[in-house]
Amino acid sequence: MKYAFIRAHSDEHAVTRLCDLLGVSTSGYYDWHDRPESDRAGENRKLTKKIQHLHQRSNAIYGSPKIHKDLLAEGEHCGVNRVARLMRQADIQSKMRPKFVVTTNSRNTTAPAPDLLQHNFKVDEQDVAWVSDTTFIPTREGWLFLAVVLDLFSRQEARQSIFEYIEVFYNRQRRHETLNYMTPAEFEAIYAGN
Repeated sequence: MKYAFIRAHSDEHAVTRLCDLLGVSTSGYYDWHDRPESDRAGENRKLTKKIQHLHQRSNAIYGSPKIHKDLLAEGEHCGVNRVARLMRQADIQSKMRPKFVVTTNSRNTTAPAPDLLQHNFKVDEQDVAWVSDTTFIPTREGWLFLAVVLDLFSRQEARQSIFEYIEVFYNRQRRHETLNYMTPAEFEAIYAGN
């Protein structure tokens, strides 16, 4: 780590000065600097690139257990702890699920938001009035929250984005913990004959 720090800052400061400050010999630094990359370091570098690719493919929501399962599915043999370490070193983090927070106090609610449309849902121009609604769909993994926003003029909604997430990623590619970190397609292929 000290040698890597020296290499990273050698453009700003003299190598001999950095070596003195960090308590290492200059000859030791140059011996390390001129040494070819080890096999393990090269493997880690390649594995980190694969991890970054898989993390982006999962819309940045997978953590090390699911990335590890993806790597195994692609024929890469490594441990989950190694994947976790490489993810930490490359600062690759999964999106954390926010904890459930009660946002409504039904006993002391204030007046509802004003009805700006006054129930007039006919609009003559595009992008004048947008409305939204949410619903909750129970699934085996918990509640699925569905939100829809649409323009009252054209009644267009974000159908493509919702379809792409649910049908392409969530139902086909996402590794589900309840399915032992398999995708639904993998699970069905294994258990379809049973």
